[in-house]
Amino acid sequence: MCKHVLNAQVSIRAPCCKQWFDCAECHAETQDHALGKTTEMAFMCKKCKKAFRKDMSNYEESDEFCPHCDNHYVIDAKTPQAVIGVEGEDTRVDAWMLKDDRVQQDPMRSIFSRDFSDRVG
Repeated sequence: MCKHVLNAQVSIRAPCCKQWFDCAECHAETQDHALGKTTEMAFMCKKCKKAFRKDMSNYEESDEFCPHCDNHYVIDAKTPQAVIGVEGEDTRVDAWMLKDDRVQQDPMRSIFSRDFSDRVG
């Protein structure tokens, strides 16, 4: 599972070391050499688990699909984003950090605080 590209559809086979990686950054993190360049790349579809080759010198729009299952593997990459959260320990303990946006009702507007003895029959 790639931590750089969250929606990777294929794995690539590095031509330099003949190992499978989800992205070029995964290769750079685990290997001590640069990723080799080639015009023919080997891919493995993550949907049907079958390998295929593509010639990158004449790559066309129809080559963006797996030849076995027609999975569209050239899509915009979703990368992990930082999440902004409340700094502090436990919000149940540090409740002063949370703002209460509820509107406080006026205690004089309650139906139980009025005297309706003259209206009751």
